Amino acid sequence: MVTESTHYSLSPSLSLSGWMDFVGDNFKGLVEVGSFLYRAWAPSLYTGVALLIGFLVYFYAPYWRVRKVPGPPATFLVGHLPSLAKYGPDVFRVFAKEYGPVFRFHMGRQPLVIIADPELCREVGIKKFKDIKNRSSPAPASGSPLHQEGLFLTRDSRWSAMRNTIISLYQPSHLASLIPTMQSYAESLSLNVSNAQEEEDIDFSKLTLRMAIDVIGKTAFGVEFHLSKHTSSQKSLQNHYGDVGNNDDEVSGFLKQHMYSIQTLKMDLSSSFSTSLGLIAPLLQKPCREVLKRIPGTGDYKIYQNNQKLCKRIDAIIAKRSKERTHDPKDFLAAVLNARETDVGEKLFSHNYIRALTYEQLLAGTKTTAFTVASTVYLVSKHPEVETKLLQEIDSFGPHEVIPTAEDLQNKFPYLDQVVKEAMRFYTVSPLVARETSRQIEIGGYVLPKGTWVWLALGVLAKDPKQFPEPDMFQPERFDPACDEEKKRHPYAHIPFGIGPRACIGQRFAMQEMKLALIHIYQRYIFRHSPKMEFPLELEYGLVLGFKHGVKLRAIKRQC
Repeated sequence: MVTESTHYSLSPSLSLSGWMDFVGDNFKGLVEVGSFLYRAWAPSLYTGVALLIGFLVYFYAPYWRVRKVPGPPATFLVGHLPSLAKYGPDVFRVFAKEYGPVFRFHMGRQPLVIIADPELCREVGIKKFKDIKNRSSPAPASGSPLHQEGLFLTRDSRWSAMRNTIISLYQPSHLASLIPTMQSYAESLSLNVSNAQEEEDIDFSKLTLRMAIDVIGKTAFGVEFHLSKHTSSQKSLQNHYGDVGNNDDEVSGFLKQHMYSIQTLKMDLSSSFSTSLGLIAPLLQKPCREVLKRIPGTGDYKIYQNNQKLCKRIDAIIAKRSKERTHDPKDFLAAVLNARETDVGEKLFSHNYIRALTYEQLLAGTKTTAFTVASTVYLVSKHPEVETKLLQEIDSFGPHEVIPTAEDLQNKFPYLDQVVKEAMRFYTVSPLVARETSRQIEIGGYVLPKGTWVWLALGVLAKDPKQFPEPDMFQPERFDPACDEEKKRHPYAHIPFGIGPRACIGQRFAMQEMKLALIHIYQRYIFRHSPKMEFPLELEYGLVLGFKHGVKLRAIKRQC
């Protein structure tokens, strides 16, 4: 029979002596249980603590190196990406206003030192170029040879050699020879506008993208894509970027893969899993991608398969063009293939680099140009006084059938030049320019160690009220050389194509194409916003700006 004294009760009425007896009788057993649990779990506990400490050291090491640079508190793992999602590209203006012209922005684990001052941009891009000449490689581009091996991300001596070899393709004499090609596609753009019914909405951004792709197809690949050449069999544009045509299955497939490749170049957490992981733990991005690209249905698998198909199609174009090579190259690919015949070129231009260089022309020269032409027309359509002045200048040039020469574009359209510059300031298509230090340097009073990502905030410069009074007003006259504002402005306050030796090598090409398109279209039409056009424009941010919903306009034929 169990007595009351041997029943272990935990009630409050248990006497002190009872508690002591309880502890004394069970202490040895408790110690043995504790010792067993310690022996069983201690290795795992120590390992877990060590891994946690190791991860925290790894995660915060980049921050620690630039901790003296001011910046807002960053959210663990994702950094300031939530702020980027909230404000879009304007987040850098918000941070610059609060923290000054040099501040930290955390892209996941990776801190960026953002420069938002024109003089400091000159210091980074020109004065200290030899110490900060390479571009940092963001997570979206780090996994694809198509992006890594082009001129944009190539590093050090290889970049210098490649640039020096191909820069002749962008000399004024060669660009002048491209005017008939560019003009033909500007005429196609106009023809596509003419096919719209009266008061029918036109997504003008899709039409300009067609034109820009056609221009690069011919001038870079030597291939006719036929996107802007209107035929009765062409389907209407689809998707955000539009239909790529149905005239040629090979061309159609190639362009669809190109469009998908552009869509995947996002600097946020909506991209593939390995890219998102690369923002948090870059060390794990490559092994994660290697696994996921073999698993059907994953984003990494789709991107890998798309890039493989894209590479095969570019290889087929290169192989075909190699057989057709001449001593008088008319396009970029032919010129690079010829350059490979030299001793230096043979070492420099391996097959992979030729593929990447050629594709880079399509990547860099289409969406940016299309965006700028469409945004220019959007802005001019909102400002009748600008439109009137622009039309007067274009009409005064001469009969519509007279095609402007390169010299005409340079000297006879000063107001058009101001309009395009102001449009590029108002909507800076490349709001950030990436750099990476190759040794320890000092910028703006802050010591930055080797390997620091330093990004120039061109979009912030473009909206700085000290350089551009009333920055949210569209005023092309601010770029008039006779204007006091232009004379007082810092020479590097407006650098939409970048700065220094690593500025966009194709900026003259782009300006020539954009001006020809705008002259031709405004000789025949003016535009008004569709009732469906949102205001302000909603933009999306990948490696460059884009329109979320396009630019919806209505064309009015001019009576000339």
